[in-house]
Amino acid sequence: MEENNMNVVLESYTRKAQDLLSDNGKVEEILRTAETKLKEVPEIGEKVAQLPLMLSMIRSYITKEYTQVSNKVVISMIGAFLYLITPRDLINDRIPVLGIVDDVAILGLALKLNEKELEEYSLWRESKDKKENNTITIQ
Repeated sequence: MEENNMNVVLESYTRKAQDLLSDNGKVEEILRTAETKLKEVPEIGEKVAQLPLMLSMIRSYITKEYTQVSNKVVISMIGAFLYLITPRDLINDRIPVLGIVDDVAILGLALKLNEKELEEYSLWRESKDKKENNTITIQ
């Protein structure tokens, strides 16, 4: 799948995701469905390992826990997951092995386009976890 084609597809789903961003319930439903579908995806390298981080970043954003990222970034990520959960896409998901290839390509593109933001989120989360672990409760 050519990168230009993937950009067009991701842009199409990004427009759909933009309409959904204001509905936290729908976004959460997309994320839960995407998590279920990701369990079907074979491990395809280190980049795919970043998908749970992308899910976490979206959740942190919609709960307003992490807001140091633009709507555009979050919308493109939601768009990629929306594409993943859509059964009728460029290659029908019912076709064994091939059906997931386009999904992985779109997710890979979203990871690539948002790599810097995901790294910043990861650092923020690590810092937050350290702060929480270092907090001593005095009773």
